[in-house]
Amino acid sequence: MTTIIQSDHVLDKVKSTFEKHPTLNAQPFLDKAAKIINQHHQLSNETIYELIILEALSFISEEEPEWTHIAANLYLNVLYENTAKVRKENKHYKGFYHLIKSLVDKGIYDPKLLNFYSPEELNELEKEMDPNKDELFTYIGIKTLADRYLTKDHSMQLWELPQERFMIIAMTLMINEKQNRLQHIKEAYWALSNLYMTVATPTLANAGKTHGQLSSCFIDTVDDSLQSIYDSNTDIANLSKAGGGIGVYLGKIRARGSNIKGFKGNSSGVIPWMKQLNNTAVSVDQLGQRKGAISVYLDVWHQDIFSFLDAKLNNGDERLRTHDLFTGVCIPDLFMEKVEERDDWYLFDPHEVRQVMGYSLEDYFDEEKGNGSFRHKYYECVGHPTLHKVKVPAIDIMKGIMRSQLETGSPFMFYRDEVNRMNANKHTGMIYCTNLCTEITQNQSPTIMTEQVVQEGKIITTKSPGDFVVCNLSSINLARAVMDEVVERLVRIQVRMLDNVIDLNTIPVLQAQLTNQKYRGIGLGTFGWHHLLVLKQIGWESEKAVKYADELYEKIAFYTIQASFELAKEKGAYPTFPQSEWESGKYFERRGYRSNESELPWDSLRANVQQYGIRNGYLMAVAPNATTSIIAGSTASIDPIFMKVYSEEKKDYKIPVTAPDLNSHTTWFYKSAYFIDQHWSIAQNSARQRHIDQAISFNIYVPNTIKAKALLDLHVDAWKKNLKTTYYIRSTSSELLDCESCSS
Repeated sequence: MTTIIQSDHVLDKVKSTFEKHPTLNAQPFLDKAAKIINQHHQLSNETIYELIILEALSFISEEEPEWTHIAANLYLNVLYENTAKVRKENKHYKGFYHLIKSLVDKGIYDPKLLNFYSPEELNELEKEMDPNKDELFTYIGIKTLADRYLTKDHSMQLWELPQERFMIIAMTLMINEKQNRLQHIKEAYWALSNLYMTVATPTLANAGKTHGQLSSCFIDTVDDSLQSIYDSNTDIANLSKAGGGIGVYLGKIRARGSNIKGFKGNSSGVIPWMKQLNNTAVSVDQLGQRKGAISVYLDVWHQDIFSFLDAKLNNGDERLRTHDLFTGVCIPDLFMEKVEERDDWYLFDPHEVRQVMGYSLEDYFDEEKGNGSFRHKYYECVGHPTLHKVKVPAIDIMKGIMRSQLETGSPFMFYRDEVNRMNANKHTGMIYCTNLCTEITQNQSPTIMTEQVVQEGKIITTKSPGDFVVCNLSSINLARAVMDEVVERLVRIQVRMLDNVIDLNTIPVLQAQLTNQKYRGIGLGTFGWHHLLVLKQIGWESEKAVKYADELYEKIAFYTIQASFELAKEKGAYPTFPQSEWESGKYFERRGYRSNESELPWDSLRANVQQYGIRNGYLMAVAPNATTSIIAGSTASIDPIFMKVYSEEKKDYKIPVTAPDLNSHTTWFYKSAYFIDQHWSIAQNSARQRHIDQAISFNIYVPNTIKAKALLDLHVDAWKKNLKTTYYIRSTSSELLDCESCSS
């Protein structure tokens, strides 16, 4: 912008920002603002506002956190004036039809927004938008939203305002609704504009546009063949290009030194294929903004496990390192038992197991704690006289896991027996691993090329599609939704929005589209747990917090299942519902859901699901939500805060940030993650996990001086308390990155 502003106009705008913050001492700031305006009157609106905003940010402190809203309101003035100039409108939030028409003409908005909605409907939805909702944002929240998600044209000029982004998302996700479409849009807008919820980062960025997809994460299973390995790499590249985070199961690939077509010792194992994926992660970036985010998982009985655990370490042979991948280990109960007993553990080559034993060890799990198919098959392999095996102390593998965790934050832990025991769809498949952020657990299987022929000069390839997992995420802002008592209303519209993503999404991998339709899996999650505890004045390290986690997440589970059942009555159940544990009722039995033991009418809900079905085969998953929780002004996921006051680094300045709703009453309940006894966090998550049918992105926070035994005790506690996964080991010495695709 080059427009020169009038001093009185700017000062009036600055003064008006204090009307809703009467407790702040405005005069010193107004004096400084006036001085800035007088000294720089020849500069543009935007530049002068930026200088005044920087001054406002300098006032943010633990004693006066409200200054973030002053800075946010000032920044909103910049957005309003910029968009008004670009759109040639005198007022902000006017001309919604003109906005859509202009961006459709520019090839940015999807033409469906005009083809499926009449001008009268667009005018009605324009009236529904509430500009006052913009005042809910903190400065870092509105700045993040504007920088990353509000729509710009090809010249990077801003066209879209926050409430318009929310309305476009609502319109996009409800575009194919047959009944009460406008009412569903208004409900979705209500949920988004009040910051009661957030949608996944890809949905937030791409809804209503001609490019990009809407889902967050994907999980692929690689078969033990050259064709499958390279096909998988191509699929992963296509998804990474579209902004997805990828989890990859490598446990079927033969170990280093295994046979290839009868030739002994020729296989190079999993590390070279990890190097290939590492190159894909670096070279195929996400929307031109960041390198791809790929995690790889391997079973703890695989003969390559030690080299796998060393792959992210900073020392050693660089030819065996994959620094740009994230790693995860698939762990059965039996291994943890052997670790506790300081007993031996055996490593196998999965290819040789298939050849000699006639089955795949990874296809089994223990149906009960301490007993089941996996350990029976494992001991068969151990006892077979001709099957090659390597005996190692189980604790040595665990030491390798913990050494890597303290240096790099990973590997992530995937407790495969508990995951598969609690899988409602075990009748149609197996869960081998989780996704990049450890919250998605759905059936997986490899895609196999079955035939390749030439017909009429064309090469025709036929594949047998496997279950290629897709996760569609959205999260409840607990602090705001619970305190306003809107959770039941909110969940109903959220589940509908998520279910619609399945049908709207165009995924560049066909087997992922098929899997999406087969299970109609969604991932309803939460963020703002620490914020909520603080508002409720509940200490983190307390039985009260554990009990509250149990009660709250049971309610969320009930409302989510109820909403999906209601959708099934309206639109039909997911295709593989027959013979699932939803149909048999075992889903409810495994979690102890009975009306006589709860305030909730579980028995009637169970009967309804068994009779009418459920729309979504997978329902709940708690993602990290690092970015979207910032936009919504709350704490991330189910994590405690790092610090009450910190600075968010930007290119040329820092943004001071305080914990939400920080004041003299709440400050005592904000305890830093690194000073919290992590066993309390595990206990909370155990109570929560019972109600989450998938998994939870659960970080463990430790000082870099932690002893090995203390870290081992945390892992054993997590396993014994039936956690399905753990995410990063966040040490005070490590800098770790979350997958932004999983922010929801």
